Amino acid sequence: MKALIPIEVIEKKIFLLRGQKVMLDKDIAELYGVETYNLNKAVKRNIDRFPIDFMFQLTEEEFKNLIFHFGISKWGGTRKLPYAFTEQGVAMLSSVLRSKRAVQVNIEIMRAFVKLRELLATHKELARKLEELEKKYDSQFKIVFEAIHQLMLPPEKPKRQIGFRVEEPKVKYIVRKRKP
Repeated sequence: MKALIPIEVIEKKIFLLRGQKVMLDKDIAELYGVETYNLNKAVKRNIDRFPIDFMFQLTEEEFKNLIFHFGISKWGGTRKLPYAFTEQGVAMLSSVLRSKRAVQVNIEIMRAFVKLRELLATHKELARKLEELEKKYDSQFKIVFEAIHQLMLPPEKPKRQIGFRVEEPKVKYIVRKRKP
């Protein structure tokens, strides 16, 4: 069965805040196809379902850091600080928003959280096994282990250029002389 929303799109909307993987209210609302205001209104009507470990409001500093991180000057005219939903909070949203799309999107979001958790667990297991190998073998493999450690580091994000550049195809012009 084809996913309603590709998992890669959802993964890009999951952030690490306060040591937890979270999604912002505006991103969840966008995926569900509802206005952020309506999503938050439904949550507030059922606030007893969203304790602090399910949902929290960003501080001014956290919000400024997110804006700085994404390099945008405004976040769509946000007047209130956004809410962040943990994995459990997103799961609880399925009991608050009951549209068919919300249910399907919620399933995809849960799959994205699980995939990220599995990737982190795999990475930790690989790091542990590599450490064991380093202890077992002598310094003759030191260069190999250093290379593997470098490969395990997350890739650096390329610096973005401001503005845009148009790459025009290179065309060779043939100049012919006209006969008089």
